[in-house]
Amino acid sequence: MDSPNIHILSVRTALPGPPVDNVALAHRLGVGDSWARWAETGVGIRSRHLARDLESGEITHTLADLGEAAAREALAAAGLDAQDVDLLVMGTSMPDMLMPATVNIVADRLGIDGVPSYQVQSGCAGVVQAMEIAVQRLAGGSARTALVLGGDTWVKHFDPSGDVKHLSPAELVSMALAGDGAGCAVLSVEPRPGAAVVRRVRTRLVGGLPPAQTVEWFGAHAGTGAPAVTDDRGVVERQVPVLAAEAWRELLDDVGWKDSDVDAVLPPQHSGRVTERVCELLGVAESRVTSRVEETGNNVNGLLLFQLERALAGLGSGGRVVGLTVEATEWVRGGIAVEVL
Repeated sequence: MDSPNIHILSVRTALPGPPVDNVALAHRLGVGDSWARWAETGVGIRSRHLARDLESGEITHTLADLGEAAAREALAAAGLDAQDVDLLVMGTSMPDMLMPATVNIVADRLGIDGVPSYQVQSGCAGVVQAMEIAVQRLAGGSARTALVLGGDTWVKHFDPSGDVKHLSPAELVSMALAGDGAGCAVLSVEPRPGAAVVRRVRTRLVGGLPPAQTVEWFGAHAGTGAPAVTDDRGVVERQVPVLAAEAWRELLDDVGWKDSDVDAVLPPQHSGRVTERVCELLGVAESRVTSRVEETGNNVNGLLLFQLERALAGLGSGGRVVGLTVEATEWVRGGIAVEVL
């Protein structure tokens, strides 16, 4: 028996508070206007949303808060409620706690019970891994409607209100990149006029490369002086475009599309500078690119959903989207191909 089409009924996202531009962040960090200019031109980030208040230092949102908000909006947009959901999968690299799983906190807040739930702990590719699990479960007939969540909050690793003089250059780079946020997609085997169909989801581990990014558990190295986050931007900027191009070619070959068949390209999440290099390597015109990292910062597993939400809103029947992800912690390339009915 043929597998059913898996439809994306809605995608919605949630950000914590107003945008924080580079000048405001530089002022709070005490690093000067030159850092603000570098963050925009050298990294390619203009603003980000932070789950911590810059003035008081208080945490304003958890990942569960953002995931719940995105899920509620996604369900409402799909015309469904919690009782219609029979599967949840979440991708995140920075859950609120080691246990309980953030996905289960979100489910409990939504009133979803008695269904399978999964949390994939992974870097930027985690949301695609979560999507792949959901698609496989739906196609196999064990579920009919799924919530796929992706998001991250950096608040446990960085305190922009603190003294940053002791931070390494890699940590200051990550300060420029970091943005908090979450998204949720409602997937279903039930057809819906105007819904998008998932044509292909794939992820592949890329072995033999040393990690270009690491993120320690909060408190794991308390008192040792080891940085919570390391980030080798040179390696990221060289390697991510190459792996993104490989994922692009694999997806197009899988679905039988030509480069020109794709209306919206969603680049990897790393930075505006990396986005430019990816698009140059793919030969994709700026008019076909849907990127949000410049305005939201790198919210890791959330950003693909932020970009997918915007892309689908601008496409009519027959529109095609390819989203790409590359995880630089222990390298994974992947992506998703979507077509609007």
